Amino acid sequence: MPASSDPLTAEVVELIGDVVARYHDEYEDAAAEHALTGAQARVLGLLSVEPLPMRRIAHRLRCEPSNVTGIIDRLEARGLAERRADPDDRRVKLAAATDKGRATAARLRGSLDFAREPLGELSEEERTMLRDLLRRVLGIRP
Repeated sequence: MPASSDPLTAEVVELIGDVVARYHDEYEDAAAEHALTGAQARVLGLLSVEPLPMRRIAHRLRCEPSNVTGIIDRLEARGLAERRADPDDRRVKLAAATDKGRATAARLRGSLDFAREPLGELSEEERTMLRDLLRRVLGIRP
């Protein structure tokens, strides 16, 4: 029987879907608490790590660069992000989180706790195994 049709694989796929749905719902709720859309929160989270060109943000979000422009416009209007020239190529504009934007992103991340408590019930060895299995499923090699 192919792996895609065995009951265990079907159950794992269903459970992954449930985890994704719960995470998405909680992420949207957390974003709304900060008067952000889910897309704005995701972009702000990316920018809190490092400044990025619009095209790379669009690639990460799997959307058109024109959508990212609107998101950055709204974040910029709230003082959460800014545009700046790329120091390596002045023709390229980078979007970057401001101090206020990084603080907002940190508060947002801190409020995403649906998995924190259940994961805390797993041993470090179990969390490491789960992480390693998820990496394998996603094709991420150490």
